[in-house]
Formats: sequence, structure tokens, C-alpha cells
Amino acid sequence: MSFYGNELKDAILSGCANLEAKKEYINELNVFPVPDGDTGTNMSMTMKSVATAMEQVEDVSIASICKAVAGGSLRGARGNSGVIMSQLLRGFTSTIADADVLSIDLVCSAFVKASETAYKAVMKPKEGTILTVSKGVAKKAAELKGSGKDYIEVFEEIVRYGYEVLDDTPNMLPVLKEAGVVDSGGQGLMSFLSGVLAYLKGEEITYEVEVSSGSTGTKVQKKNLEKTKLTFHYCTEMLINNDKGFADDVEQNLKSFLEELGDSIVVVVLDGIIKVHVHTDHPGLVFEKGLTLGYLSDLKVDNLMLEHNEVLIKNASEIAKSSSPKKKEVKKEKKKKETFAKDYGFISVCSGDGMSELFSELGVDKVVSGGQTMNPSTDDIVNAIEEVDARNVFVLPNNGNIILAAKQATELIDNKKVFVVETRNVCQGISAMLSFMPDEDPQKILNTMSSAYLGIKTIEVTYAVRDTTIDGIEVKKDDIISLGDKGLLFTHKKVSDSILGALSKILSDSDELATIYYGADVSEDDAKKIGECITKTYPNLEVECHYGGQAVYYYYISIE
Repeated sequence: MSFYGNELKDAILSGCANLEAKKEYINELNVFPVPDGDTGTNMSMTMKSVATAMEQVEDVSIASICKAVAGGSLRGARGNSGVIMSQLLRGFTSTIADADVLSIDLVCSAFVKASETAYKAVMKPKEGTILTVSKGVAKKAAELKGSGKDYIEVFEEIVRYGYEVLDDTPNMLPVLKEAGVVDSGGQGLMSFLSGVLAYLKGEEITYEVEVSSGSTGTKVQKKNLEKTKLTFHYCTEMLINNDKGFADDVEQNLKSFLEELGDSIVVVVLDGIIKVHVHTDHPGLVFEKGLTLGYLSDLKVDNLMLEHNEVLIKNASEIAKSSSPKKKEVKKEKKKKETFAKDYGFISVCSGDGMSELFSELGVDKVVSGGQTMNPSTDDIVNAIEEVDARNVFVLPNNGNIILAAKQATELIDNKKVFVVETRNVCQGISAMLSFMPDEDPQKILNTMSSAYLGIKTIEVTYAVRDTTIDGIEVKKDDIISLGDKGLLFTHKKVSDSILGALSKILSDSDELATIYYGADVSEDDAKKIGECITKTYPNLEVECHYGGQAVYYYYISIE
């Protein structure tokens, strides 16, 4: 079998079709038995963007198809699984894009590059996930390179081994074993590859491309991640400039170096510039490392522990001047000059008309529809950023499963500075917005907003869609479950008892206020009764009640 652009396109469409067909099964693999676990939908919508991009290609060459796949997946990525899938495709297509015809050995090399690219995109990769499955696929592909086997034989072995790795994911992540499921993202990847194999074997799977406009109604897989703690004192930033560009491995090497010094690491390489952000106790070592790669500019160090962030390196601008040619500085200033209506703008992701109105009242310029029951794509977030007429734009994802897509969106914006405030629910987003005070330094604003949302506790109340066990807590289908910032807090047949049980787990003597946001399926009277129940049990706790209008989740509750 010879593989040209047409065959590559049809193979990918077959993979898309199989992923679409299996999406509901993949959705059901969510660890937490909540009605918003839609990894399958996220991945399917990501690949639908790929299919749409390929359909718009007139010159069906391998190069053109690869460009469409990489661009379509990048902009259409939804949820963490969708973003990782887009990175897998980015690595795969970068390897084969220059070929006139695809050999099986080149495809094997592309699988290896795909896994490497996806791992590189995630700051702290966790084994037992889609990344592990991709690594297993890459391992088998590397073994088969040069074997002389044909496409079908190679893909059969790759798919077979990929499923073996997928079946082993519960042994790598205890939470998967306890819930009795394999990793949903890994299942999505294998469903896609199974569709490609079906095409190779002549088992054609048709796929209809539907071009949609605006936000979609896709849902999000809830992620319950632990809060980030400020374990390092200094927020350190710099730009590393090098007119000759950088070696291919500079990004990973720099990340590895910074991991030894701190956390909250961001390293973005674009042409002859590297943007570096890290929280560390040794900013001087960070700058010294930067000087080994090029000349420095935009140096900044803020003390995260002080109420008023103090710039510790007073002569940073002098270092930048002495390290960089004057011509470059002039060019950069010209490039930066643009006219904006204001200095700061805000974008919030949320669902529910009440939540949208509340964020607008707090000063959010653009509300992107999404959150627990919908996942905006990278392109949705890019479009929102472009619509906000501000020099600095802050994005509040308000969901752990949207953060990667938001960060990916920042890489597609070059005419303004974009900051992702890593809020994981709407309560954190509201807290972050309430803390905003106009300031000349956008990084200080980011630090203040981050400190604000990390200072509250949250509860999300919904129902269980299946029987399971989480953290030793037995959950029955249709139970009312209350989720906290670190996982399941309490479960009960009654809403009020589930909430009170959750509060008993997280309340402290210093807590003063509980704010309730009730959803679309809850009446105002029922919400007030919940508030009265909390007040009766905890008389020293002031309770406020607001309409949120969110789907799926009966209540969001913030404690501060």
C-alpha cells in the first residue's frame, strides 16, 4: 500500500469516525461518577476540527494535510485530553510533512516524535494517562521500525500493544483502580488508532464533517486537582534573546534546569526569543542560566510573600541594556507599540446566565460559554482574547480541564500580553476578580488574583451517575455527592445532608462566610432552605445566596 495525501486524509477521517462512535463509552470512564465526565466528547470535538480543516484543503498533498491537521487540532483542542491529542498530532505531522509518500518506517518515527511532543507540552506528566498510552505506542513503533512488515501488520501490533498499556493504567494510578476504569484519554487515543487500522484493513468507516460556528455544546470532564502552594518566594521572569535562534533541545533542557530550582514553570520558545517564568528561591541562578543562552531583557523578580511585591533586582534594566544591542531594543519598542482602549481586560469561562451576569458585574469583558457542561476550544478562547481591547488580558478558565486549552491559546496571540489565572472552578474565578485592583504591573495583578483564589475553599454538589468507590467512600448511583478542592468530601441521599457533611470536613474556626450559587435545576426557595440549614448548624457562619443558573451542578459553595 502506498500512502499519499488522499490516503492519509482518509485514514485520519476513519480514526475520527471511530472516536466519534466510541465517545459515549469513553465519557463513562470518568473517575468521578459525575454527569460531566466527557473526555470522549472533548476528543471527538477536537478531531472534528481536524476533519473540518482537512476538508478545506484544495491541494491534497501530505504537506497540506499535515498543516491542516496540526492547525485544526491546535485551534480546536478542547479539554486536557484534546490539548494532549493536538500535541500528539503536532509531533506526528512534523515528522512526515516533508515526505512525498509515507513509508512505514517514517510513520514509526512519527509515533515516537508524537509521544515526545506531548510529554514536552505537559509540565508534570502523570503516568497512567493518555501520555503513558502514547509512550507505549511509540515504544512498539520504534521496535517495528525496519522490520520489513507492511502497514497492516505494523498497525495491528501497535494497536494490540497500545491496548495492553491501556489495560495496565489502573495499576499506575490507584484512583483508576479504585473506580474500576481505565484512563479515558488513553481509551480515546486507542479508539482513534483502531479507526485508522480499520481503514488499512478495508473496513471503511464513514465520517461526515459538520462545520459549526460559535461555541459548541460539548461538556467537560471534571478534574479534582490539588491546590498549588506557594513553596518558593520569588516570581522570576525574563526574556532570553538570540539572533541566531536556539537549538531544538533548548526548551526541554531549560525546563529540566528550572525544575531543580522551583515550580510554576513556563518556558515558551518562539523564533529567537525564550519567555521564562518560574517561582524560585534563587532568581540569580535563573538569570545566570539565561545569560548562557543569549542576552536578557524584561527581567523581573517579585517577592510573592510580601503584600506589596518588591522588585529585588533594581538594576535589571541596566543588565538588559548592557546585554542587548541598541538596535534590537529600538525594533522591539516599535513592535510593542499599539493603541488599546485600556490596560487590563478579563475573560471568564462559565455556564449559566446568572454566572455570566455576575462575572460581567465584576468587570469581565468577555464571557466564554463553557465550564462543567461545555468545553470551549482553544480557538474560542483565542477569539475572545482578540475581541478584548486591552493591552493585558487575563483569562480565567474556571475549570481544571480548560487550563491547558487557555495556555495553548496564549501561544497564538502576539499583539498583547495574555495571562492565565489558573482557576479551577467559578468560585475561584469570582474570588480572583474580587481581588483585582488596577496596578502598573500585570504580574503583580496575576499574583494577587492567584493568592485570592487559593485562599478559599469550594464545594460542588451534583449526583452520582454510577456505583463506585472513591478514597474509600462508597458511592451509589443517584447519591448526592459533594466534591471539594481535593476530591470527594461526602455523599448522601439528601442534598442538605451531603452539603452539611462536606462542610464538617473543611470548615475551620476562622471561616466567616459561605456563598451559595444555585443552579438551573434548583428553585430559589430550595436554595434559601439550604442556606437556613447551614446557618442553623453553623450559627457563626454568614450565608449569602445567589442565582448561578449552571447546569449539572445543583450548588457551588465558596467558603472564606
